[in-house]
Amino acid sequence: MPASPPVVLFDVNETLSDMRPLMGEFEDAGMPAAGASLWFTEVLRDGFALTVTGENPDFVVLARDALRRHLATTPGAREDPGEADRILEVFTHLELHSDVVPGVTALRRTAELVTLSNGSSAIAESLLTRGGVRELFSQCLSVGDAPLWKPAREAYEYAAQQTGRRVDELMLVAVHPWDIHGAAMAGLRTAWINRTGAPFPSCFRAPEIEAEHLVGLAEILGVPGD
Repeated sequence: MPASPPVVLFDVNETLSDMRPLMGEFEDAGMPAAGASLWFTEVLRDGFALTVTGENPDFVVLARDALRRHLATTPGAREDPGEADRILEVFTHLELHSDVVPGVTALRRTAELVTLSNGSSAIAESLLTRGGVRELFSQCLSVGDAPLWKPAREAYEYAAQQTGRRVDELMLVAVHPWDIHGAAMAGLRTAWINRTGAPFPSCFRAPEIEAEHLVGLAEILGVPGD
């Protein structure tokens, strides 16, 4: 049985937040529901490109720009100039996945909990507060205060510095294979939350642990139950 780490470091977008409501918002704006996933992928793509060139972009700026492109290039989409901001407002007020509250409650029994997001720490704070679990987390970190976005090594090293721990004392928990790979390459332990049942990409360094949900991760780590 894998040992429970001193610090569990959570990704935020999609790992903790349930982004499915955005599909309905895209439809309401006259765009395909599937466009929500494509939009988020484009935001990450642009952020990663800027990271490679040594820049640290603002997530919200990239997100708004990508939304405006989708609205402008989708036939039949609303032409209201405030539509992108309306969708972004929904994005900043998403709810937690159903497994998060019981999962983080269990994991907190043996580890310090911290978030590290490519988005803002304020969004993470708000998300956890709405879910009633903010007090379980010691810090909500953002790459906006780090040298670069994840999956750059510097982002994970920043998290280790902020917790006062070595990188190998942190376990990164994420749904994104690219995040798992970046953390592993930086020396962190990793746990992939695979809610979809998809295979892990063979091009990336495999996670130490794979679990269907956060409650399952706690069980794999041998965290005592209630």
